[in-house]
Order: sequence, then structure tokens, then C-alpha cells
Amino acid sequence: MLTTVSVLAGLAILVGLAGIAIPVLPGLILIWGSVLVWSLAAQNAVSWAVLVISTALAIAGWLLQYLIPGRRLRDAGVPNRSTLIGLVAGMIGFFLIPVLGLPLGFVAGVYLAELTRIGHERAWASTRSAVAAAMVSYGIELTTGLLIAGAFVFGAWRVLF
Repeated sequence: MLTTVSVLAGLAILVGLAGIAIPVLPGLILIWGSVLVWSLAAQNAVSWAVLVISTALAIAGWLLQYLIPGRRLRDAGVPNRSTLIGLVAGMIGFFLIPVLGLPLGFVAGVYLAELTRIGHERAWASTRSAVAAAMVSYGIELTTGLLIAGAFVFGAWRVLF
């Protein structure tokens, strides 16, 4: 049974990693939840250690995912209002044009918000800063997911073999 749970958890982790790259699923939550389910099924020292490490990584990743890009946006002078408009436009875009609509809507939303706030020339610079911050956020989330996946693979290997 533990082998089956391990395989299913590994597959769910892969789906979570894909969810980070293609924002359809809550990637990092799915990855951490898979480790939690596996740890509850395995119930041994290695699985609990993997869960503790995964939890620490997930918390650090979630914090860094918002703190670092937020600081970059603040330093670039992009207000939270423009970012929020970009996020809402991205969500709308996601439903209008599946997958590609999210980044396109985000860029268009930030640009239009900044265009009305500061004008054309400075709006594009703010939009580039917002896109760079979003990419940093994705990078942090993906790195965190990969680290948790690595901890899971190591732990599952130790438990099963």
C-alpha cells in the first residue's frame, strides 16, 4: 500500500509542478499536500522529517514569493493598485484566452493602470518592472516546489528501498 501511496503522491507532485508553470492548479499547496498525505501513510521518522522540511520550505517559499517581488515593485515605484488591476485583468484574461490570457491580461492591466497614472513613456517601464517581479515570484515558487519534490524523492527512496 505504501508503494501505491508513494507513486500517487509523486504523480500529484508532478501535477503540482505543472500547476506552477501553468497556473490552473494551486501548485505549491498541491505539492505540500501530497507530501503530507504520504507522510501520514508512511508514519516513520523519515517521512516526518520530509514533512517538516517540506513545510519549512513551503512557508519560506510563500513568504519570499510575495516579499521579494513586492520590494522590487515598491523600489520601481509601481503602486499596489496597479498590480491589483493587473492581477484582476489577468484572471479575466485567463477565462477569455485559456492559459495565455493570464500573462497577457496581467501585462495589459498593469500597463493601462500605469498609463492613466503616469503616462505612456513611464507606464511601459513600470509594466516591465511588474512583469519582472511576477517572473521572480514564479521562479521562487518553482524553486520551492522542486526542492520539496527533491525532499520527497529522497524520503520515498529511503522509506521504500
